[in-house]
Amino acid sequence: MHLEKQFRCETASLPDIEANIRIRAMLNRSALVIRPLQPYLDWAQSHNDSTPLQAYEVEPTVYLVPEVGSDQDEHEVLLKVYPEVFEMELFEWHTDRTAWPKDRSLAVFMKWFKFEIHSIVQDLCSYPLEDDEADA
Repeated sequence: MHLEKQFRCETASLPDIEANIRIRAMLNRSALVIRPLQPYLDWAQSHNDSTPLQAYEVEPTVYLVPEVGSDQDEHEVLLKVYPEVFEMELFEWHTDRTAWPKDRSLAVFMKWFKFEIHSIVQDLCSYPLEDDEADA
């Protein structure tokens, strides 16, 4: 994150909170939080030459997904996005696709990752969202 942008994400003082709520963007997305479980860590460790991995050492990933409003919506969104999320999580650790597990079904995904879907995603920053890797 660029430091100068980080400091532009300022919170409002209590008297300004009502006005601030009106100008802060409530994104039309939900957040899918992915945390690795032991089967993923075991797979990752088998492709790791360094020290043993622990679940607490692997930072969770947050994906913006279509808005959800119910448990049914959550299930439908998960069915749509889990294949891409699964592959992105594998790729982040090991880019050789031949080393990836052949079975990347929803059942395996559920064993490899803990997930949470949060329906309220609010942008507290005053600058536009940007792709940090667009210029890379």
